[in-house]
Amino acid sequence: MSPMKLCVPGDRLCSNEDCIPGTGVYLRHGYIYSSLAGYVLRKNEGEELPVISVVRETETQLLPDIGAIVTCKVTSINPRFAKVHILYVGSTPLKDRFRGTISFRPGDIVLAKVISLGDVQSNYLLTTAENELGVVVAHSEAGAQMIPISWCEMQCPQTHAKEFRKVARVQPEYLEA
Repeated sequence: MSPMKLCVPGDRLCSNEDCIPGTGVYLRHGYIYSSLAGYVLRKNEGEELPVISVVRETETQLLPDIGAIVTCKVTSINPRFAKVHILYVGSTPLKDRFRGTISFRPGDIVLAKVISLGDVQSNYLLTTAENELGVVVAHSEAGAQMIPISWCEMQCPQTHAKEFRKVARVQPEYLEA
């Protein structure tokens, strides 16, 4: 895929004989000009000519920051810690994948707090040392979604096996209606 072309207001994009004007552009003296700073987008929408538009990059990349509450999925474990993929900062999904370090089991979905920033080579350091933080979703070895029975234990509804987990006391703002 070729990189998208950047433009600024007033840039001449093409002749109106080559394209149909879409959003973020205007037609003047037979040419189509950009009315926005953004990316040039050409789409064939069943027309003879492609529609040319200019779109802005409205989604800024959110980064985990110290003190941010993150939702993450445990991907691997070793005796000292677990590696996770950070999926959300607060209730906002991340476009890019970030890694972190925490203590749980593979497949667990965990609410945690960022306590140290990562960089390209390293991971974010996370903690669950607050009552509101810990495992939100876990699956048993039987594959069933486990039910929290205390702040430190979850139980499989099929086999009734209990497993130790630091269970999150999920706050209402993190629950979806």
